[in-house]
Amino acid sequence: MTNHIEPTEEYDGRIRVKLLDDHADTRVIPCSSYTEAITLVKEHQHEVTTAKIIDREQEVVFSSADMDIDVWESIWKNEKRRQSVNVEDRDCPYDNISCFFDDLCVQCKMDKLQDEF
Repeated sequence: MTNHIEPTEEYDGRIRVKLLDDHADTRVIPCSSYTEAITLVKEHQHEVTTAKIIDREQEVVFSSADMDIDVWESIWKNEKRRQSVNVEDRDCPYDNISCFFDDLCVQCKMDKLQDEF
């Protein structure tokens, strides 16, 4: 058993790394996660003029022309951690401390299903 389990995040390949080179064609590589995109940028950043990470909304969230990938990765991890801590409070009728609006406890899930019928 591992002591530290990294949260998984999977996407549908719409996160892309765009490698722009003044002397070669631009390459666009679809990625299944931001972690994969960061790894690709680190591998190729010194081979190209600019490396970019493009999100699902087609917006550039990282450009090597503006920032170092290690700095951006650190900011991204901190933001991810901050967002995981900011969950909306929920008063669980069963006083379950791990019951949240987007992740109900078993009893609340059963209640919700019963209310649907």
